[in-house]
Amino acid sequence: MRNSYLCVLLLEYSTSHKYYIMTIIRSILDTDLYKFTTSYAYSKLYPRAYGQFRFIDRGKTVYPKGFAEALREEVRKMSELALTRDEALFLSHELPYLPPTYIDFVKGFRYDPEEVTITQDEEGHLSIVAEGLLYRVTLWETPLLALVSELYYKVKGIQPDMQYAEEAIIRKARKMTEAGIVFSMFGMRRRFSADVEDRMTQLLKEHSGTNFYGTSNVYFAFKHQLRVSGTHPHEWIQFHGAMFGYKMANYMAMEDWINVYDGDLGTVLTDTYTTDVFMRNFSKKHAMLFTSLRHDSGDPLLFTDKAIARYKELRVDPTIKYIIFSDGLDPERAIEIADYCKGRIGATFGIGTNLSNDVGNDVRPMNIVMKLWKCKMTEKERWHPCIKLSDVDGKHTGEPAEIRLAQETLGLTVDA
Repeated sequence: MRNSYLCVLLLEYSTSHKYYIMTIIRSILDTDLYKFTTSYAYSKLYPRAYGQFRFIDRGKTVYPKGFAEALREEVRKMSELALTRDEALFLSHELPYLPPTYIDFVKGFRYDPEEVTITQDEEGHLSIVAEGLLYRVTLWETPLLALVSELYYKVKGIQPDMQYAEEAIIRKARKMTEAGIVFSMFGMRRRFSADVEDRMTQLLKEHSGTNFYGTSNVYFAFKHQLRVSGTHPHEWIQFHGAMFGYKMANYMAMEDWINVYDGDLGTVLTDTYTTDVFMRNFSKKHAMLFTSLRHDSGDPLLFTDKAIARYKELRVDPTIKYIIFSDGLDPERAIEIADYCKGRIGATFGIGTNLSNDVGNDVRPMNIVMKLWKCKMTEKERWHPCIKLSDVDGKHTGEPAEIRLAQETLGLTVDA
């Protein structure tokens, strides 16, 4: 592993455990594009809104004793990060839809560890809560997930097989290029490590040509001179659902996104309150203004049929539109989906964990997320719960009572 540019810390966090811990997040830009774009949207339209994000470990991982202390130290180190001059110039040049006022905000931004609470119970399960002004606290999500993933492997002493990883990524790059697949790296949140994502990004650039569209990680786009790619997140629609009601959530979220970006960033996420509900909210206006839909859960082939049917119902030619597929993909699945879409609708792909955490040695990627749990329009208002209704049974997120209320409001089958 190429760790020469990382600062090694000796962290002693219990009387019986000592680990050499590295500064994992090395730049303000080491995050996904959608964190900056969503942050700016909050700051422009809802600058006084508050939110709380919660960590969800779907794998119910038991973390080593003292893991919470080690993670808190990594979070503390993030407060020392600051945007460099070259990084600021990159943002201004590559993200012209972010105005100079927001770039100035990022120049002065510092992560505040006081916004994050990290605990670990006696069984070893981890709890992370990030709370504060939404335009700030949203920026914690992807770095925290990357921290948990990399730190877990480090304290467990798990090493990647880099020969396997490099051979595998080159094979994948060539396979997708030969099949004509256009794809981006969406791999930060569950990467094995920053070094692995860095190296995999470099190899994809070298072996995929123009088929490698870019990466969602702003720092590695900056480092490797790639395009930055991404969409808006579930949290944007969740916020609108909590503030304006579930029937209006998709519509209001799309309207606000258009108001902020005026036609830029024209991809809309469809599954926050199930795809069927989204398709009912997807108007002719939105079908014309948004260039693409993002599929992130459920059967991608069934989703393709639903999207094409909706475009045709709205008298919009689906062959001039795109679907960005991003749900648990590998090259083989991407090729299968692309073949299904051929001649019917455009298809591009955001591939994540399969590219940033396929490192051999029986390493299993972590199944972790951070979700917006509650929000409020101003500090003095009461909190409103935020939920997500997945297209996959059993993967709804939020308080059970609020999930049932949303299902009833939207006319969906209520889980038993």
